[in-house]
Amino acid sequence: MPRKYWLIKSEPDVFSIDDLKNCPNGTEPWDGIRNYQARNFMRDEWQVGDQILFYHSNTTPPGVVGLAEVAGEPEPDPLAWDKKSNYYDEKASPENPRWVRVPVKYVDTFPRTVTLDELKSEDKLAEMRVVQRGNRLSINPVTKAEFDHICKLAKKKAK
Repeated sequence: MPRKYWLIKSEPDVFSIDDLKNCPNGTEPWDGIRNYQARNFMRDEWQVGDQILFYHSNTTPPGVVGLAEVAGEPEPDPLAWDKKSNYYDEKASPENPRWVRVPVKYVDTFPRTVTLDELKSEDKLAEMRVVQRGNRLSINPVTKAEFDHICKLAKKKAK
């Protein structure tokens, strides 16, 4: 089965690429997702080995900062039934989990951030969801061509 490519967003003050790098084995469950479309991507489409662009959001400047990969299968997200968690969902339970988490493994940190403004300025990336107005989804599919182009941009000096 061909590999898929994704972009995941995280606020660096909540969980950064460096946080992922410093996890045991560079792996951490990607949890706390509470959007059905993002959950469905993780649950139904993520496969071990899929490549991920790691994007820092809600920072200056926002942009793609590195690479990760899907490292395991979806499993119930226990934060959903932890009443002390910010991700608690009163309709979720161990018997009816509703939400999933998937292990994500650190791969690399880019030598520089490929900023959102730079992504928007690239004709080859014009169709990416992350550059579309109003797209706030934390998990987005990307094409292999988009993935490869961003990796290439990361190695070049900023414009």
